[in-house]
Amino acid sequence: MLGIALIAAAIVVLRPDSLGGNAGTGGSNANGPGSIPSPKAGPVLSVTTPEGYGYGLAAVKAGTSLAPLGQSKNPGQGLTYAYADYIITNTQRRPALLDYPADLFMPRAQVPASARSRCMPQPGVPEDMCTLPNRSQITARIGDSEPPVIEGADKMIPPGASYLVRVATDLPVTEGVQDEDLKLYVWDARFTSDRKGIEVAFP
Repeated sequence: MLGIALIAAAIVVLRPDSLGGNAGTGGSNANGPGSIPSPKAGPVLSVTTPEGYGYGLAAVKAGTSLAPLGQSKNPGQGLTYAYADYIITNTQRRPALLDYPADLFMPRAQVPASARSRCMPQPGVPEDMCTLPNRSQITARIGDSEPPVIEGADKMIPPGASYLVRVATDLPVTEGVQDEDLKLYVWDARFTSDRKGIEVAFP
């Protein structure tokens, strides 16, 4: 009985993470999002955390949509949601915590007046840019990358695995925002040594 219990515990500690049902380019299956070839992306930005996790980030594209992550609340007339896609890679030979270092920024002028108090500027990012509350989600695995695994309460990226991530605003922006107006920055102190935003450039 003890041996059976230990095996069951091991299955709970380390098992593939089911991400089925996520909206995205690659679709989904029992092992999570489907796989796609690596898309065209900008230069890779390498970041590390105090725990020693290492990630490579490469921006793919940005745009607007009425439902960038599937079902969304109708934003209202003349409004839409902003999103950006980027690739995250675990650059190390050990599992890394599934984290979302990149944040989506847009011109403050393209944020409705009712939401501007929620649009936060950050050091190192142009003063006329700000970031709204948003959500990030894996939409596809890149190539033969394995899906995330569960270790205890954490989701982990297997060594060398790459995923396509979409970050989308929870609050709407005006339809006047252009794709080129949207930018990705890493600004959280966990990923930047000088606490200033670093751009993840689009191709």
